[in-house]
Amino acid sequence: MKPLPKARRAADTEALRRARRVLTIEIAGLEAVRARLDARFARAVELLASCRGKVVVTGIGKSGLICRKIAATLASTGTPATFLQAAEAVHGDFGIVGRGDVVLALSHSGEVEEVVRLLPLIQRHDLPLIAITGAADSTLARAADVVLDASVPAEACPLGLAPTASTTAALALGDALAVALFERNGFSESDFAALHPAGSLGRRLLKVSDLMHTGDALPLVRRDAPLADTVLEISQKRLGVTGVVDRRGHLVGIVTDGDLRRGLERTRNLSQLATAAVMAKGPKTIEPGALAARALAVMERHSITSLFVLAPGSRTPLGVLHLHDILKAGVA
Repeated sequence: MKPLPKARRAADTEALRRARRVLTIEIAGLEAVRARLDARFARAVELLASCRGKVVVTGIGKSGLICRKIAATLASTGTPATFLQAAEAVHGDFGIVGRGDVVLALSHSGEVEEVVRLLPLIQRHDLPLIAITGAADSTLARAADVVLDASVPAEACPLGLAPTASTTAALALGDALAVALFERNGFSESDFAALHPAGSLGRRLLKVSDLMHTGDALPLVRRDAPLADTVLEISQKRLGVTGVVDRRGHLVGIVTDGDLRRGLERTRNLSQLATAAVMAKGPKTIEPGALAARALAVMERHSITSLFVLAPGSRTPLGVLHLHDILKAGVA
């Protein structure tokens, strides 16, 4: 590889120095915010948890962009939320706000005109107000029920003008609120999956029940079945495996192509072997409500290609999930 010109190397070095400086300043800002966390944060979480309507996140400018992200994160983790642009709110859009809502307002200075003009409306409707601001003695802070201090030692902008570390701090506080809230409310993987049905995220949140083979496609034989029947079942269902059940229909083992080959090593005449003689006992199973990604992890951990699906507390198979089903669905 041809060496870079000296001037180019110097420019790259300077760019890296500046990048590290920015990240150092932003990390320092986040550490300062973390050090100030106290009972006010817990109070904010309780206010949000007690919300019987939706969380209205409002701000303008760069803070408004952060508001959009916070509202989206809240909504995607089980808390109804919407973004309200502060300037539009005082020109009629405040009509979106209803009884039982909680307002979360962002302003680094706490004095931005559009947000300050909203305060009488919020008070008139008797709505709880949480403020994320870098000025704890500002007009916004004084009007709020709870104030979360997002002040930072310095902006990463060398001029100290462009919101950088301060917006990072506000965004991180919003993320902290959302995560603390959904953990408090017991928001689960299945809840998350229900809200994210599309795209790569949706594929990773597919459940075992979405992909498993059921009904006539489920390969099953009785443990006392002739081995010829077992071979036929594996061949017809084309999954390379069959479950073995007892007289009550409970899963007691499985037979795979590999088990058949190992049976042939013991005798060339398969008619001399019973299904129970070649089956593997104690097969790995999974519940239908588990994520397909979890099923994949189980398969990888145990070097297997299929899992029989059992209802919780049951030994009766509901379906079977094959590695190919997971790969075809794009989960991996």
